[in-house]
Amino acid sequence: MQFYREGYRPGDPDLQQPAAEALARAAEIGESVDVLIVGTGPAGTVLAAQLAAFPDIDTRIIERRGGPLQVGQADGVACRTVEMFQAFGLAERLLREAYWVNEVRFWGPGETDRDSIVRTGWVQDTPPGLSEFPHVIVNQARMQQFLLERAATSASRLEPDYGIEFVGYTRGDGEYPLTVTLRRTGGDHAGDEFTVRAKYVVGCDGARSAVRHALGRELRGDTANHAWGVMDVLAVTDFPDWRTKNVVQSAGKGSLLMIPREGGNMVRCYVDLGTAPAGDKTIRDTTVEHITAVASAILHPYRIDVRSVAWSSVYEVGQRLADRFDDLSADAPAGASARVFLAGDACHTHSAKAGQGMNVSMQDAFNLGWKLAAVLQGRSGEGLLRTYSEERHAVAHDLIEFDKFWSAFIAQPALDPAHPERGGVASVDMQAEFARQGRYTAGLATMYTPSVLTGTGEHQAAASGFAIGTRFHSAPVQRVADARRTQLGHTHLADGRWRLYAFADAAGTGLPALARWLADAAGSPIRRFTPVGADLDSVIDVHGVFRGSCHDLEVTDLPEILLPRTGPLGLQDWEKAWAADPDVDVFDLRGIADEGAIVIVRPDQYVATVLPLSAREELTAFFAGFMLPVRVPQPGRR
Repeated sequence: MQFYREGYRPGDPDLQQPAAEALARAAEIGESVDVLIVGTGPAGTVLAAQLAAFPDIDTRIIERRGGPLQVGQADGVACRTVEMFQAFGLAERLLREAYWVNEVRFWGPGETDRDSIVRTGWVQDTPPGLSEFPHVIVNQARMQQFLLERAATSASRLEPDYGIEFVGYTRGDGEYPLTVTLRRTGGDHAGDEFTVRAKYVVGCDGARSAVRHALGRELRGDTANHAWGVMDVLAVTDFPDWRTKNVVQSAGKGSLLMIPREGGNMVRCYVDLGTAPAGDKTIRDTTVEHITAVASAILHPYRIDVRSVAWSSVYEVGQRLADRFDDLSADAPAGASARVFLAGDACHTHSAKAGQGMNVSMQDAFNLGWKLAAVLQGRSGEGLLRTYSEERHAVAHDLIEFDKFWSAFIAQPALDPAHPERGGVASVDMQAEFARQGRYTAGLATMYTPSVLTGTGEHQAAASGFAIGTRFHSAPVQRVADARRTQLGHTHLADGRWRLYAFADAAGTGLPALARWLADAAGSPIRRFTPVGADLDSVIDVHGVFRGSCHDLEVTDLPEILLPRTGPLGLQDWEKAWAADPDVDVFDLRGIADEGAIVIVRPDQYVATVLPLSAREELTAFFAGFMLPVRVPQPGRR
């Protein structure tokens, strides 16, 4: 974390600017806004936190409730989501409070007494090496609070407007083409409607989304008609694995998925309630007492004495998907601009079994936020926004297909060796499948296909460990300036900038040559796409990773682009040059070729392309595919 770059000031460094210098925000929504976010759920709060980093973008977020969420439904936080929280500066807070899921243990009917369960094995929850962060459990409401606090302490001082709901919109022309009708939901003016003009609207308002309804989109899919009761309980028990994640299969009494919660005592229990007849909604009236009784029967011979239920619900497994996540038609002409977007449950719903609902919703918003900022700040044309629906619809479709399989798999009864014809799954096969699906449940299975934002892979061999289209897989490095050992991926902030990681060649000449070209050459993407007067790293943030020890380098000999003078005081940035970690060599770990490599990473932490260290025209051409030149290319200094 860097601060004092605008001069020393006392107080909390997380406040990105002193209140007197932050954007003056009116108490009430004005006549017009740049971006109107509808809903403060997982997607809405991520989008708010990301756009709040841009005080020149007028963003407002509305919520029909009178205040923030107090108890959330989701709680599983995938490794990928923790990586994203690191970019917001929130991972340490998240990890301090969270329950860390280390193992998954499996229980099934005993061989001699099938009415009783016995432990049959365990697997590591997240396979080694997938991420530097663990899979954790934190209440959804707390996750959203972290993000809202981040938005409120940003230069934009963005806070939600509670007690306001979306009614509808019309689309016209002009700078603010959307006229949005809103309604107050509480207080003396409940029921009053008013309008606001907006450039963009993003519906993050859940499965019953009013924005989706206004768009005329529908969620299409199937319901499995299999009901589950879920409850967060504080209990006294003799079950020995109460503080580990468990998959319990019984002989004819259903299945139970147990996930410990943060705080040291609470546990979430997903209880199999069996098949519900199609259209029968009475299953949703199942009482907590009945859910507890079913869980107790499954756990026999162990007992649970439930002292308190913090939250409970009953739901049927179902997976549904909207056909598009924006307001464009499938046959919209190439020049048509998307203005209204859907994110999270507003455009895809699924069961809780894969643990991906909240996580994928947040990634939707992370994908969209930087694109909105790039267009609104004039760095990219509006065509960039079409990639949101294209990319995220494919991700949601894959999630739903996985969720259908996973929900059905977990719901299977235990296989009875004496009666294999009755079907079911053996415990050993359940364990093997959990281990095999580790990458997906960690949130790391997303791979964007070739597009204007994603390369085609001709040079993937230059950095085989940074797969194009996947999230940037962090690795240990050592900072040249002060020998601090850290993670390279933690240099990536949620600030809308692209990252260019240049990995040195074995000869040691390619990286300095590239650095000089990036800073000086007329054809350099830095010179073409960085606004006049802006910091050298304000659009594309360049980092150099050198072979060998940090002690082999003299920091003041670094090329200008790796020691840029930025900010209002023109201070040097000492955090752009890295060397291999003494114990784990990033060049070996991530398969960097002897010729070196350029790894370009999108603002949402996904690898856009890999190029040779010698690439010049190809490098500029990649950025030219979606960025707008903002000044006449010419050599010189800022």
